Amino acid sequence: MEEKTNVMRILDQKKVPYQPHFYENTGAVGGTYVALVLGEDPAKVFKTLVTEGKSKQHYVFVIPVEKELDLKKAAKAAGEKSVSMLKSKELLPLTGYIHGGCSPIGMKKFFPTFIDRQVEGLETFFFSGGKVGAQVEMAPEDLKKVIVYKIADVTAE
Repeated sequence: MEEKTNVMRILDQKKVPYQPHFYENTGAVGGTYVALVLGEDPAKVFKTLVTEGKSKQHYVFVIPVEKELDLKKAAKAAGEKSVSMLKSKELLPLTGYIHGGCSPIGMKKFFPTFIDRQVEGLETFFFSGGKVGAQVEMAPEDLKKVIVYKIADVTAE
């Protein structure tokens, strides 16, 4: 049994159902690789991206691993003139997470969060469990018991 992450402890504390999944930590790896080692459809495995708006406000976007964030669509969803990706070195001090282990649950503070509309219709989806090598699988509806998020079209076609 792998050690529980902070994300899993938060889910346990709130009695929210989830399924933990672990894979060998070989450093920050691409999400498509994670889907492959978990034997899952990449359309069900999501990555967590942190951006900064023109207003200096930060936003979190959770999108399928095989997709790219469309910065124009992301800015529109967030009500910003523009958004840009957060620099990797700024991620840990801001969120408490490292690149490859960033989860929408358990950041140092809550940021407005958007999940790509591809999550609609999925019974469950996967996202980072808060460290490289850990994923959690849960129903999108159950995630609403832990964080506030909006569903938006934020990926490039």
